Amino acid sequence: MIRYCKRCIMPETKPDLYIDEEGVCAACRSFEQRMEVDWADRKQKLLAILDRYKSVNGGNYDCIIPVSGGKDSHFQTIRMLELGANPLCVTASTDMLSDIGRHNIENIKKLGVDYIEVTTNPVVRRKINRLGLTQVGDISWPEHVTIFTIPVRIAVQMNIPLIVWGENSQNEYGGPAGAAENDVLTRRWLEEFGGLLGLRVSDLVGQDGIESQHLMQYTYPSDEELARVGVTGIFLGYYVPWDGYSNALIAQAHGFRTYNKPVEGSLINYENLDNVQTGIHDYFKFLKFGFGRATDLACLHIRRGRLSREDALKLVKMHDGKFPWVYLGVPIEDVLEDIGMTMDEFVKVCDRFTNKKLFVCDSRGNLVKDRDGNLTKVNYDNVE
Repeated sequence: MIRYCKRCIMPETKPDLYIDEEGVCAACRSFEQRMEVDWADRKQKLLAILDRYKSVNGGNYDCIIPVSGGKDSHFQTIRMLELGANPLCVTASTDMLSDIGRHNIENIKKLGVDYIEVTTNPVVRRKINRLGLTQVGDISWPEHVTIFTIPVRIAVQMNIPLIVWGENSQNEYGGPAGAAENDVLTRRWLEEFGGLLGLRVSDLVGQDGIESQHLMQYTYPSDEELARVGVTGIFLGYYVPWDGYSNALIAQAHGFRTYNKPVEGSLINYENLDNVQTGIHDYFKFLKFGFGRATDLACLHIRRGRLSREDALKLVKMHDGKFPWVYLGVPIEDVLEDIGMTMDEFVKVCDRFTNKKLFVCDSRGNLVKDRDGNLTKVNYDNVE
């Protein structure tokens, strides 16, 4: 049996998630504490930080905003402009950018900002996609590394000390208390929560012809470089109320484009719109931990009173963890062809990373799949 939070529906299998003696998870407890936050005071602290780091005589940018083109990076950019900052927006290019993703990146530029997009070597990138998938079960490993390294590298190269990140995912989704309370993204945070999954960048050297010279953009600056510039990062979600749904509404009012239906494997149409590999990434989370993006989103809406726990369970059973045949309208065969993998090879990798304790198996211990390749969890709630 999988144990679930009694307030939301997050399972105990989520890495770093603590469920207390009352059966409530750390993410729900963290959200409770937001009710006590003095947001006016937090905003003043943010203004003080922006004033401290504001470029003298306009000779440089006031801050860097890492952006993907999504709803949250639209919100970050809009808020920083409203507060009078002159930001440089930096994008670490995604793996297989969708048409809607490109539209939204171009739309961020139209908000009125200078913008840099860094694209890593696509030949090497595809090799790392495959290595990430086969070695740690994450096709999006290179993306999750570069979204943290590239903006920091630009900060060092251009002597821009302040980086304004979005939400602290350990606060929103649950994690160690020290990380949840942190408003600054540090090297330690990156190494612990930044998506490395135990695979270091240096481990790639020598695999499939990859050399150290190919990995510059995947490498975090040295402590000496960071200290020279005084690079620091803050989470905007610590200083202003943060909600993905309201962020999406604000972004849409400024030209952000959503999908024409709920995104495959999700409940909504306003996030994870840029990378067509995301369907595979989210599916592997389901295989490893027994929950996918639909669960994440259902929990966020439960905490904010927009969805009952009962309805959330029904929706999650409908949408979570389906085999990713299509994502953003792109068939899985196209994604696999891009990284040089056959469907048979992919299914074998899926089975290798599946935690059989979480799913129904036959008398021989083999995973039971329906005609569409979908698995069934052993339980979706504490009492079934």
